[in-house]
Amino acid sequence: MRVVSHTCSNTEIVCALGCADLLIAVDNDSDFPPEVVGTLPQLGRDLNLDIDAVCALKPDLVLTSLTVPGHERVVAEIAEAGLPHRIIDPHSLDDVFASILEIAEALGVPERGAALVQQMQTAMPPIAAAPNAPRILVEWWPKPVIGAARQSWVHDLIERAGGLNALSAVQAPTLSCDPQQAPGFAVDAVAMSWCGVQVEKYRADVVLQRPGWQDTGAIRQRRVHAISEAYLGRPGPRLVEGYRALRWIVESIG
Repeated sequence: MRVVSHTCSNTEIVCALGCADLLIAVDNDSDFPPEVVGTLPQLGRDLNLDIDAVCALKPDLVLTSLTVPGHERVVAEIAEAGLPHRIIDPHSLDDVFASILEIAEALGVPERGAALVQQMQTAMPPIAAAPNAPRILVEWWPKPVIGAARQSWVHDLIERAGGLNALSAVQAPTLSCDPQQAPGFAVDAVAMSWCGVQVEKYRADVVLQRPGWQDTGAIRQRRVHAISEAYLGRPGPRLVEGYRALRWIVESIG
């Protein structure tokens, strides 16, 4: 089988399933595992996939996604080109597990998918939230502030790690708010996980200096942490690392 992966998470799932040898190309944003993606043709950023180049490779399967705003256009182009494809669109953590099983089934290795899901679940044991569990805001972007709300796998990860999602009352994948104004919800800790930014370039001072946020517990106690978007924003095997980082935040406050 000849597989083209469009999006980092799909690439990482294929490799974690032991099927890296099936990959014939990836998108430019796929950067892990480096020893695999470094040897493959890269066909453009995830929002600017070169469909003609994909067609020229004659793949048996294109693994695409709707996890990023704008992917709808790319998925439509893949479909219009008549390329065989699977659309991966998880929202909850259970959806992520189901996506892994779906990809494993498509690649002909269903037993590996079940084993990978079991490994992830074992590595992320559910921790009951203590009465004083911290309310954590996972922040996708700083200006405007975009945070992970209830309809997201991050919400599930926070709760699984024994914390509370600061945006648990928001029935949506994300919430945007003005950093110049008070947030309107309690925040005990901020986890910066800025999309498309290398973790070493995250700047806690951007969060700490927000005019409207000075009365929040996170700012008063200077509880601003960096967790790579690769560990929280990609619905795949490395969410385990995101869980561990969130668990560390919960334990450091408790």
